[in-house]
Amino acid sequence: MSADRVIVDDVVRPLPPSTDNPATGLPFVRCGYLDGGVGSPPLVLEPLPDGLDLIQWGKEHRAIIDELLTTHSAILFRRFNVDSIEAFEAAAAALTDGLIDYRFRASPRLQLSQRVYSSTEYPASERIFPHCEHAYSPVVPSKLLFCCLKPAASGGETPLGCCRTLTRRLRSPIVERFAKHGVLYVRNYGDGFGLPWQTVFQSDDRVQVEAYCGQLGIACEWKPKGRLRTRHTAPALNRHPRTGEQLWFNHATFFHVTTLRAELRTALRRNFSDIDLPNNSYYGDGSPIEDEILDELRALYLSDLREFQWQRGDLLLVDNMLCCHGRNSFAGERSIIVGMAEPVTLGTACA
Repeated sequence: MSADRVIVDDVVRPLPPSTDNPATGLPFVRCGYLDGGVGSPPLVLEPLPDGLDLIQWGKEHRAIIDELLTTHSAILFRRFNVDSIEAFEAAAAALTDGLIDYRFRASPRLQLSQRVYSSTEYPASERIFPHCEHAYSPVVPSKLLFCCLKPAASGGETPLGCCRTLTRRLRSPIVERFAKHGVLYVRNYGDGFGLPWQTVFQSDDRVQVEAYCGQLGIACEWKPKGRLRTRHTAPALNRHPRTGEQLWFNHATFFHVTTLRAELRTALRRNFSDIDLPNNSYYGDGSPIEDEILDELRALYLSDLREFQWQRGDLLLVDNMLCCHGRNSFAGERSIIVGMAEPVTLGTACA
């Protein structure tokens, strides 16, 4: 994705002993970082001995796991052999308050069970820019789970970035302007690009769609031939539900047309005005976000990303507000499944 990315080795370096580290309260596991990634997500937990039951162990030590997740923003459970949809669902039930439905969708996914989905179904040649899941929505999952059923022959890493670091590095003028105005998200459905509204809202009933949007403060505009436009304004900075810290958490960069690869961006702009693009973002007052600001934001997202090679049975638990993620292009078959958990309703006014 960028020359700044760091691909870490698959050797786990144990954490040094410390009475201040909650990991010291976790029995039967080794805690550490993948070599080269000390201090950056993910923290790695491995069973000692092999065969440790993640489900029972995770339930018993959930409070410490939650504390570690808040500290480290992502945890990779390796060698616990979570290698099926059923095992993934059981692990999710042990490590979170339960999986939730994927509503107000933005990416194409296969639904593999009631609340388990494939990772985004983009072509293998495509890279996915770093983002926090669902950060455009008034209701977001605070936790994500990824599980590797089959690693790619090459590539296909899931780069991870620290949102705390990103927030600290933002220049004050950017923070102040977005804090004042928020972000306006404009989405269009049914125009031949992107997802149809029936998929996005999991309903073909206009009344149900309008009711759902009305509850969340999303404006609906029905266009000719059954097409739909939605728009809503949301804060660019949001408070973490557990720590209270204010974080850069939005889709202003990810949804902006200029973040797309050049060929797709050109094709969309050839066929649509900015207001009719499948997804686009603006300052909350409707004014365009300057190119130089978007360039600066993209550079921040791409700095200091950490990557690791997926192994079959890996389970990655992510704090969605503390850790952004992307996807590298890959070769060969790749199967990463995804679940979302513990929804949080964001503020409706600018911070």
